[in-house]
Amino acid sequence: MMRSKADRIRHTVGFELLGLVLLTGLGGWLLELDMGHFGALAVLFSLLAMVWNYYYNRLFDLWLIRRRGTCIKRQRDRVFHALLFEGGLLLVTLPIIAWWLQVSPWQALAMDVAMVVFYLVFAYLYNLAYDRLFPVPHPAALPQG
Repeated sequence: MMRSKADRIRHTVGFELLGLVLLTGLGGWLLELDMGHFGALAVLFSLLAMVWNYYYNRLFDLWLIRRRGTCIKRQRDRVFHALLFEGGLLLVTLPIIAWWLQVSPWQALAMDVAMVVFYLVFAYLYNLAYDRLFPVPHPAALPQG
């Protein structure tokens, strides 16, 4: 059983809103950047990540169903899920960071890696909490007929 489209949208929007608030506050403060300038970059990344999140999670669930017959994630699935998600996003965001913040590619990489670490931890905790608050329906729990 897979999640509905509405459930995926709720998941994605909640993830991005909470992540955006935390990243903008922490990132702007730790990097001593103008919150407006850094916040605009964070919003852009949030929009990119929402689109990526929706399609990536759908594909990941389909892969789990084909591989194991269920999209319920085990511990190692969650780690693999988070690493692949952030790795794909890193490829897109690195050049944008360097250009937007006018920093060297190495500085952009360090900033991007810091954001990846933040989001790896955040994604794991958010998805764990989300799955507990909104569990995937089991076929036995669905109405018959």
